[in-house]
Amino acid sequence: MGLIRNILAVLGLVVLLGGGYGYAKMSPILAQMDPGWREMYTDFAGRLLTTLDPGEAMTWSVPVENPDLSPEDVKESLKSLASANNFLFVGEAKFYKQVEAITGQPYRHIEFLSFCDASVGKMMAEYRDAYTAFMPCRIALVRDKNGKLWLHSMNLDMMIHGGRQLPPELRKEALRIRDVIKKLMAGAAKGEF
Repeated sequence: MGLIRNILAVLGLVVLLGGGYGYAKMSPILAQMDPGWREMYTDFAGRLLTTLDPGEAMTWSVPVENPDLSPEDVKESLKSLASANNFLFVGEAKFYKQVEAITGQPYRHIEFLSFCDASVGKMMAEYRDAYTAFMPCRIALVRDKNGKLWLHSMNLDMMIHGGRQLPPELRKEALRIRDVIKKLMAGAAKGEF
């Protein structure tokens, strides 16, 4: 019995020492992280472990609520809401048309709409060249395999909260852009203008 107690005591000491060492090593790094990193990574991990799909864990998805809305209705809603929020519509890519041209077969509606705020884009590019990969902001309009329309966009919280805290002005503007994207998706899902 004494041997088991001693082994468990040694294991406990090793765990404590390892935890202390890990804390000492990680503490300065974690202090540089954005204050929202824990919540963002917890949400990401929860979604990943629930769906087992990194694509779903890294995106926002909003169903179009009104089944009478056509893809054109949703697009016009997105454009109108973008304009009302000083967010520039900068382009679209009709993916389904490209698939149809290649295959010669009809394909379900999948289209990518791009939006931008050039002043915030400039701030991001000046901060880190790699942040240009997030530009322009895209919203995918997708008819799923069951015929329901959905809006999908990249979860910008990962860029905002996932690492070192952004400079205050860039962080403020990135949060505003994130909120505008969510507002556009929520409004267009209802057909608002």
